[in-house]
Amino acid sequence: DSFDIVGDGVKELLIGRDDGVLEIYSFESVDEPVLRYDYALSESIASVQGGCVGKDGYDEVLASTYSGWLTGLTTEPVHREGGSGEELKLSQEMQSKISSLRNELEHLQMKVLQEREKYQQSSQSSTAVSSVPAFSVNDKFTLNKDDASYSLILEVQTAIDNVLVQSDVPIDLLDVDKNSAVVSFSSCDSE
Repeated sequence: DSFDIVGDGVKELLIGRDDGVLEIYSFESVDEPVLRYDYALSESIASVQGGCVGKDGYDEVLASTYSGWLTGLTTEPVHREGGSGEELKLSQEMQSKISSLRNELEHLQMKVLQEREKYQQSSQSSTAVSSVPAFSVNDKFTLNKDDASYSLILEVQTAIDNVLVQSDVPIDLLDVDKNSAVVSFSSCDSE
């Protein structure tokens, strides 16, 4: 997306990448864009948009991730400084917002407990049926021309315990910085 997030009258370029990096580039006096800000999320970014969403006068960058999380980066200052001896007083609006969020959190916790109890009861029933939940896998297998290697990227909305890669030809697995996998090799029976 392009949006004037800095407020200087010139739109910045907002980029969300597959590796979870959100970047903001500005176009200053040079011909090439200059990286102003970057932020790393834990999963790939599906969509990015700039605008005023949360509070009037403070622009935000919103990013939607692969699993559906919505993350916002705002220009609103998060810390306010008070002078010596001053107490920080919350506005009535902020107090009501905090109270509303606390009530919503308590309601959600009660709902989770109820659903957990329901599941426990149904799983102990003699008529209980177990099934594997359906989930989609976001996969990408791309060639990196610089070092003649392939990158395999797998994302799923649940924990990945094991990934089996089987090949008819010898392969070398390379470790990368963002890799959280533990690699183990085993020889394959030729049959």
